[in-house]
Amino acid sequence: MQTVKLFFEDAYIDKFDATVLSCEPVKNGYAIILDKTAFFPEGGGQKADEGFIGSVKVSDVQEVDGEIIHYCSQSLRDGESYSCVIDWEKRFSRMQNHSGEHIVSGVVHSMFGYDNVGFHMEDNYVTVDFSGELTREQLDEVEDKSNRAVYANYKINCFFPDSSELDKYDYRSKLELTENVRLVEIENTDLCACCAPHVRATGEIGVIKILDFMRHRGGVRIVMKSGYDALSDYREKYKSVYEISNLLSAKQEAVSDYVKRLQDELDSVRREYNQFRLKVADNDKRNLVFNNGISYFITDCYDAEMMREVANYGMQKSNLCLVFSGNDDAGYSYIAGSLKLDMKMVAKTVNGALAGRGGGRDTMIQGKVSAKKDEIINFVNATVFE
Repeated sequence: MQTVKLFFEDAYIDKFDATVLSCEPVKNGYAIILDKTAFFPEGGGQKADEGFIGSVKVSDVQEVDGEIIHYCSQSLRDGESYSCVIDWEKRFSRMQNHSGEHIVSGVVHSMFGYDNVGFHMEDNYVTVDFSGELTREQLDEVEDKSNRAVYANYKINCFFPDSSELDKYDYRSKLELTENVRLVEIENTDLCACCAPHVRATGEIGVIKILDFMRHRGGVRIVMKSGYDALSDYREKYKSVYEISNLLSAKQEAVSDYVKRLQDELDSVRREYNQFRLKVADNDKRNLVFNNGISYFITDCYDAEMMREVANYGMQKSNLCLVFSGNDDAGYSYIAGSLKLDMKMVAKTVNGALAGRGGGRDTMIQGKVSAKKDEIINFVNATVFE
């Protein structure tokens, strides 16, 4: 006995009673077949419904060789009837998104002649791939026309035409279909082959929003949201804009210009700061200490670029230049440079004497030591590198 597919009869059935025809153990749970079901199995780019059969959670639903398999964490008794409940919030959100995608795909096809060549529905957004490229301005036109179709509250009709009459329908489809073809007709907007549940009328979609787009395999991939997901997206972004406008004491509509002005000011400050850092390092070159052919400098506020600036200078004036930056609690970063010595040997000596780690190649090495400042000074003054 094949399961009666209630989701084809009425997409709005969210509660029903059904009898277990079979319950078989499978990996990580049980595979259950019912005499009838409103649980939609994954298909047409839409994820499977979730919910409960009795008190047992349905985590996945798949159609396998014509049978609707409900995957559950616990077993159910063969021949027993159970009350079933679908997670309606997820189902309806997916219906809104899927119906919204049909409208957008239909509008793109009618305006530009491009085909929908890929469709995927995530938990709270949809991606659609089209066979040609579109600009942001063109997508804005698509979005406007799609939402006008929503506001018109056009009827959506899902039906199985007789196979002998299929040729008379001009419908969109990614595959060549010949039998059991289910068409979804959106009044004045689109006709497409699809197996998934849809809303009854476009007004139930609420709103369609195209969020992003990118080139993809010679065409374009768009990211969109519809219905509750679009509303949630707007709410989150409004919250961010509201908080930013308060932080900046700027009007919400002027936040972008204000941030751009701050970015320009920050870039200017950053340039001045970089110049100041290098000037400090240049001035500190005179503070290098020379001893036994070694020059060294210890500070608490240098970054790597400043350390290299002093080391590059010191290695020109001595056999080896060592620059340390840090403090006794956190340890000291170091950079060492030489045009004359084997730097692998220098790294081994420094790290071994000062409890450090690091290395490099050619004329410069870097690392970090945990020795105290006095220990570093004593080491440098007492060591001869040859």
